[in-house]
Amino acid sequence: MLYFCASIVFMANIFQKPLIDPAKSPVFYGYVILFIGTIGIYCSIPGQTIGVSVFTDPVKDALGLSRNQFSNAYMIGTIVSSLVIGRAGVWFDTYGARYVAFYAAITLGVTLFLCSWSAIMSSYIKDLLSVDTWMVPFVLMTVLFFMLRFAGQGVLTMASRNVIMIWFDKNRGKVNSFSSVALSFGFSSSPLWVNGLIEGYGWESTWQFLAIGLLLFSIFIYTFYKISPEKHGLLPDGAKSLSTDDEKQKVVTKQFTLTEAKKERAFWMYGLTLAFNSFFITGLTFHVVSIFTHEGFAKEDAISIFLPGSVVAVTVSTIFNFLSDYLPLKLYLYLMLLGGFLASLGFLLLSTAAGVHMLIAGFGILGGFFAVLNAVAWPRFFGRAHLGSITGKIMSFLILASALAPSIFSLCLSTFGSYEMVGYLGLAFLLFLVIGSLKANNPQ
Repeated sequence: MLYFCASIVFMANIFQKPLIDPAKSPVFYGYVILFIGTIGIYCSIPGQTIGVSVFTDPVKDALGLSRNQFSNAYMIGTIVSSLVIGRAGVWFDTYGARYVAFYAAITLGVTLFLCSWSAIMSSYIKDLLSVDTWMVPFVLMTVLFFMLRFAGQGVLTMASRNVIMIWFDKNRGKVNSFSSVALSFGFSSSPLWVNGLIEGYGWESTWQFLAIGLLLFSIFIYTFYKISPEKHGLLPDGAKSLSTDDEKQKVVTKQFTLTEAKKERAFWMYGLTLAFNSFFITGLTFHVVSIFTHEGFAKEDAISIFLPGSVVAVTVSTIFNFLSDYLPLKLYLYLMLLGGFLASLGFLLLSTAAGVHMLIAGFGILGGFFAVLNAVAWPRFFGRAHLGSITGKIMSFLILASALAPSIFSLCLSTFGSYEMVGYLGLAFLLFLVIGSLKANNPQ
């Protein structure tokens, strides 16, 4: 017994010792964090809508689910995830990015293995219960989707993005521009290579390949993720020392708790604007073919809007990430709302060429400023001490909005015979945000 306890203590001491000391790095360790953290966000793709959607047809057919049943399982799992993701933010503040991201990657990898065995598990449960009903695979996939969304889109993304922002201050916008551009191209190309794996090896093996990759990457997370520069005797941005102005700024900067942040109008207005982006982009992506065919366009025309939209988004995020270190973010908020107005008006005028162009420009501007504000705004407004719990709460807004979007878009079509109502609802909500944001100033 004593030998067993001594072994546990010995192993614990080994794992507590840092394998890499950021203070001894030949370059500022924040750039290592930038590189590995960006890969961490990229590895969340299996839990993102863009990563799950490629599996929809083969998996639903293997499980015997209809498209609506499969979509509803995804929606319910995502909604439940949004209700508990805030807790992960508290874990981030308590235990740091290293442990939270490590266990998130492990959980996501294990979940992908379970997903690859979903058809086998469904058949086994049916035989065990002596039933043959669609409810068995429906409930099974709901649980698996909850785990995918919570670990992937939620925890791994939040922890990886926050750890990058914590290591930078004055250059936060610049480093976020590099991360955003890399992720934009990485995310947009992911359906192609994932679909190639599915066609070559099958959906079960593809999920297993992704799971193995995540489990291997979790080792890199444990090795390279570090909670903050100050914990290792360093300063943000690689500064050698604080100037007199920096010392004054360091003293007056308030570190908001989540409770204090929620009392600020900026928390709600910026959070709801980002949530609108998640709602609109998810609904548009999910129903894009149906939206355009109802206006007389071909399927190819519908899909073709994403390339120019991505170009707009990458251009906006690159330019304004660099400028965000110098410009007030309230200007960015109103430019993002302008993008929302263009996109909503595009829905109302979609039968015309001008409407299509407005829609492309609108969702491109939305996506571009989303990449800036979702990373830069929270540490600038509320400090870094409780960044996890604050961004965790914001993440719950985004996940909930993305979960509700496909159903609301579909409800507008079935009730009113077209998607125009989405445009009217968008304009009304955006008008509310414009008025509410007039006094949504930086709390600092």
